[in-house]
Amino acid sequence: MPFNHNDHYHPLLLDQLPPGPGIALDVGCGTGRFARRLAATGMAVEALDVSAAMVEAASGLGSPGPGKIVYRQADVTTDDLPEQHYDYISCLASLHHVPFGTVAKLRRALVPGGVLVVLTPARPSGPRDWLRELAAVPANALARLVVYAGERLNGGGDDGPQAPTLSRFPAIGEVRRDAARLLPGSTVRPLLFWRTLITYREPEDDHPL
Repeated sequence: MPFNHNDHYHPLLLDQLPPGPGIALDVGCGTGRFARRLAATGMAVEALDVSAAMVEAASGLGSPGPGKIVYRQADVTTDDLPEQHYDYISCLASLHHVPFGTVAKLRRALVPGGVLVVLTPARPSGPRDWLRELAAVPANALARLVVYAGERLNGGGDDGPQAPTLSRFPAIGEVRRDAARLLPGSTVRPLLFWRTLITYREPEDDHPL
């Protein structure tokens, strides 16, 4: 894909980083693009993916530093995550591959004050959502053209193995209801390019047991 919708929102996700370098968990890391951006901020990153091919490709690209990245093949739904351990957890276009309730497990893995960001596809729930979908079509076409032209000029090409895709997405209204129930105090923000951002900060003074 000449224009990657997930990569486009990396700066927005990095804006949610808590103070200090800390420890990050990147769920569904793919080829490690966002994990490397986290490491560039100084975070120590643990990057998980269920695909052995993705983990192998990501490991071969290493880390830009100063933070280190540990890649490993794992299924977040069955993997044992340490509780109250991570300062920042990212989940980019991977939550719809697992039960939404997985966010409760990710929440328990946050330190007090830690941040969970989920960038996920979601279906429209109402007229405003449909208008946003329509507005994204010409904007997406222009962005694809600009990125494609840049790649041609710079000799860009194959990005390596591609992550599996899944076209069954929850509705935005459903995401809002589930986030309110499982991540109280979270924000749900529909974005232009067919993505919705869930942001949750674990309270400093009241971590669940």
